[in-house]
Amino acid sequence: MDQARAVTAFVAARMDAAVALLERLVAIESPSQDPATHAPAFALLETELERAGFAVRYLGGKNASRHLLARPVARRKGRPLQLLLGHIDTVWPVGTLVDMPLQRDADQIAGPGAYDMKAGLVQALLALEAAYAVAGEPDVTPVMLVNSDEEIGSHGSRRHIETLARHACRAFVMEPSLGVDGRLKTARKGVGRYRITIRGKAAHAGLDPEGGVSAILELSHQIQKLFRLNDPEAGITVNVGVVDGGLQPNVIAPHSSAQVDVRVPTHAAAEKVDAAIRGLEPTTPGVTLEVEGRIGRPPMEPDEASRQLWSSAFEAAERLGFPLEQGAAGGGSDGNFTSQFTPTLDGLGAVGDGAHAHHEHVLLDHMPRRAALLAMLLLAPPPSTH
Repeated sequence: MDQARAVTAFVAARMDAAVALLERLVAIESPSQDPATHAPAFALLETELERAGFAVRYLGGKNASRHLLARPVARRKGRPLQLLLGHIDTVWPVGTLVDMPLQRDADQIAGPGAYDMKAGLVQALLALEAAYAVAGEPDVTPVMLVNSDEEIGSHGSRRHIETLARHACRAFVMEPSLGVDGRLKTARKGVGRYRITIRGKAAHAGLDPEGGVSAILELSHQIQKLFRLNDPEAGITVNVGVVDGGLQPNVIAPHSSAQVDVRVPTHAAAEKVDAAIRGLEPTTPGVTLEVEGRIGRPPMEPDEASRQLWSSAFEAAERLGFPLEQGAAGGGSDGNFTSQFTPTLDGLGAVGDGAHAHHEHVLLDHMPRRAALLAMLLLAPPPSTH
């Protein structure tokens, strides 16, 4: 049987079990900020991975977070590696299921974390099973990392992600697709966070206004400078999203601060904006200005190797009989990290809508084709450079 047909048939036969697994995962709340809640979800994944022939161990992270690493029990030494990457954590606090319950109908599953990104994890498991069932053992050995801190910056897991990416010939990120048409993400903006802190001098606003130096007034000048860094045509956004400061309405503000979100499409733009923010200088005599922060997730920029990986995905989709498109995402993911070291395809996870929103849901009819697509990619030969 043709490989694409064999993969499609295997996935179709396993879909009922895959959807049931997704329901079980969504029913386990696993917010980023509460590592204790991750254990039941990890245990469920561990059981499924071991049944599929993978050995599981856990990597430590900061703040007691753990991250699941799975490798095939039977694997030939010397073969190149390919990395599957996902996360078990969600943005939803414990108790969300009370007001936002798991719901399933003929077309979709809705619930906290279903779309971002527990359906992607289920699809990855199904793809691994399909790849081994059809080919015995892929020419490129798959390893899977599921972290538990992606939604809060991957600070504890980043070093593990980057280490694995350095040793992999390609990476597949199971984040949700771009849009309900299922586009893969072949570019992502870099993401930075900064805090601007101003310190002035307090004084009575009515009795001695000249004796004070307003940190809030100075911050207003700096906010204008920050907004002038926006360049929509170049894809650069700089947003002051949170401001704070002052003591009382009748006191000249001795301190103020602003939190800034930065999105940049290229490394060159990242360096330019970072330098501009770090180069901010006070305009009011008597105040001090401090800048903290950085570009935490570097841009995921397409290169020739990643374009070849996209071509492989496009050709695989053609063989499977469905159209596939690509696009650029304004948000960041762990694909930003892997792309610095190995060709990366992101957005291979669920098709649906509502990430971080109360209408979060997965379109079930897309799950088998997405799992089949990933299985075909896992079965592809290694790049010629490896």
